[in-house]
Amino acid sequence: MPDTPSQPPIPPGQPPGQEEGGGATTVERQTQKTEPPRLYQVLMLNDDFTPMEFVVMVLQEYFRHDLDTATQIMLKIHHEGRGVCGVFTKDVAATKVELVSAAARRAGHPLQCIMEAA
Repeated sequence: MPDTPSQPPIPPGQPPGQEEGGGATTVERQTQKTEPPRLYQVLMLNDDFTPMEFVVMVLQEYFRHDLDTATQIMLKIHHEGRGVCGVFTKDVAATKVELVSAAARRAGHPLQCIMEAA
């Protein structure tokens, strides 16, 4: 007969490795503190050459503003030199800036679109 210690039989319905008497180990879950992603404003800057209609179209197409809201933002850009088109996470804001800049270049307009921390 070999010299191995004998183990008591496992009672039915009990998973192996969890013997009676508290042999199971419990791991406490630590809560992780996650912060919401940082937000960025996408701004359009006024210039003397880009038609107002083009700015309104860009606000509707790329930022999903209705005609009235797009017109109000366009007028703010025209009168104050800049206007907020929307607030997004960093990657979305950067994509919007690139899409607007590319559309302006294709149309031959000097429209500038930037992003800054909100």
